[in-house]
Amino acid sequence: MKKDQIRKKFYLIRKKKYSKINFSFFKPLIEIIKQYKNKKKNISIYHPISYELDIMQIMQIKFFKTFNFLLPIIKKDCSMDFYKWSKNDVLKVNHLGIPEPIKSRIRIPDIILVPILAFDNKKNRLGYGKGFYDRYLNKLKRINNKCLAIGIAFSFQKHHGLPANNKDYKLDFIITEKGLIK
Repeated sequence: MKKDQIRKKFYLIRKKKYSKINFSFFKPLIEIIKQYKNKKKNISIYHPISYELDIMQIMQIKFFKTFNFLLPIIKKDCSMDFYKWSKNDVLKVNHLGIPEPIKSRIRIPDIILVPILAFDNKKNRLGYGKGFYDRYLNKLKRINNKCLAIGIAFSFQKHHGLPANNKDYKLDFIITEKGLIK
């Protein structure tokens, strides 16, 4: 199957099977962060749209109280940067209909929680096709940033093998309600 066909298929599956998650979903993430001895304090999240797994409750977990949360701002040239955000801060809706923080100082995430439309066992991910996360993560890799890229998905979003090319960024981990994919 081609990427566009896979996108359509998994968008419909996700819409049909979407469910709420509970705090236990984040246990593997906490264990990953503990392996890095809490040196990583800037964690980017995303504002869920179109039946993406809702990770906003991460902000209520005691372990994450000392973290800086970042949200992306997508520019018209399809690049993105991350900015600090707290749950009571005002958001504005961008040109794509996605809520974003008000611009402040750009932050470099230590951990990026990446939304997923589909994934495979090799930690490849499929997004919506604009390449926002792939371009950003590849840029960080080129400047030798040690950012962790962790995909967030439901287990039913797994595909047997995604088509990938050299522009696609392979994730470090993927977390589903069934656990961690290393």
